[in-house]
Amino acid sequence: MKKEFIKGQGAVENIHNRFFKNRYETSIYQDDYEEELAKTQILEVFPKTIVNKVKGNSLPFLYSVNPYQGCEHGCAYCYARPTHQYWGFSAGVDFERVILVKKNAPELLEEFFLKRGYKVSTIQLSGNTDCYQPLERKLEITRKILQLCLDYRHPVSIITKNALILRDLDILKQLAAKNLVNVSLSIPTINEELRRVLEPRTSSVKIKLKALQTLSENNIPTHVMVAPIIPGLNSMEILPILKTIAENGANSFGYTLVGLNDEVEPVFKDWLEIHYPDRKEKVLNQIASLHKGNLAEKNIAKRNAGNGNFADMIHKTFDIGRKKFFSQSKFPALSTDLFDGSKGEQLRLF
Repeated sequence: MKKEFIKGQGAVENIHNRFFKNRYETSIYQDDYEEELAKTQILEVFPKTIVNKVKGNSLPFLYSVNPYQGCEHGCAYCYARPTHQYWGFSAGVDFERVILVKKNAPELLEEFFLKRGYKVSTIQLSGNTDCYQPLERKLEITRKILQLCLDYRHPVSIITKNALILRDLDILKQLAAKNLVNVSLSIPTINEELRRVLEPRTSSVKIKLKALQTLSENNIPTHVMVAPIIPGLNSMEILPILKTIAENGANSFGYTLVGLNDEVEPVFKDWLEIHYPDRKEKVLNQIASLHKGNLAEKNIAKRNAGNGNFADMIHKTFDIGRKKFFSQSKFPALSTDLFDGSKGEQLRLF
C-alpha cells in the first residue's frame, strides 16, 4: 500500500519497535487508520526522579529535565525518536501522537534541589524532547519549573522550537535580571515552505524570529541552534540564516550535522519519499558522505565533526558566518552562586 502524508505529522507510519516480537502493520482500512493516528493521546506517568545526569563532556550542561516524553512537533529527523521505544511505543507516529507527561516534575525537581550537599549546576530544559511543545500551553509544567528555578535562584538553560516560550516572559525577565537563564531557539531553516514539512507543528519562521527579537529586547541571552544541517535541504541556507538571526538579536549560534541513528533512518527515508522524492537519493548519499559512508554516527562529537569535503564545506561556511555576523558576540555564563536552598524551608512554613 502506498504511504500517504498526513497533515501535521513528520512520520508517515508506525515503524517496528525493535524491543517487540510483534510488528505494526497498516490496517487495510486506511481511512480509519489515518484518523486514529492523527489524534494526540496524553498519558500521565509518575517517575521517581526527573533530573538526568549527562554523561561525558560532549554537551555544555551537567543536568537535563524533560517534562514530556515524545513530541508533537513532528520533526522527521529528531534524534529522540528511538527513546519512545523504551516506553513500549513506536519511534514513528507514536512519538508524535502518544505523549507521556510528567505532571509531578516540579515537585521532583524541588526534592533534587533540597538534597544534602547538592552542588549547583545549570539545568537544561530539555535535553530530549521540547519543553514548549503544544501540550505545554494547557499543562504549564515548564512554567512551574521556571517559577521553581526563580524561587530557588537556580540557573536554567532552555532550548525550544516554539514561540510559546514568550508566554513565560514575566518569569524569564526576572531570571535574566539575576543572570539565571538563557534561551536557545532551534531554527534550522528560514524557508517557511521547508519548515512546514520538516517540523510541521513548530512555530512558523516569522513567529520564531519575532520570539528571538522579543527575548533579546528584554535582555534575555539568546542562542540559536541551526540544527541539524541536512545536505540538499537546508545546507544552502547557512549564511542567510546567520545573517537573519544576527539581525534579530541572537547573541550566538551553534549547529549540528544530521545523523540518522537507529529508527530515525526509516522515518526520515519515508519523509523524503513523500516530500522530496526527486532528491531523496541525493540527500541520503550526501548524508552518508558526512559519516564515512554511513547514515548514522552515534558518537555526538564525531557526528558533528563529520568527514569529507561536504563536512569541510559546512564547517568553513559557518566559520565565514561567525566572522561576518557574530565576531563581537558573546554568550554569558550563568550564575551558580545565588542558589538559596533555604527557600524550601521557608516555603514549608506556609
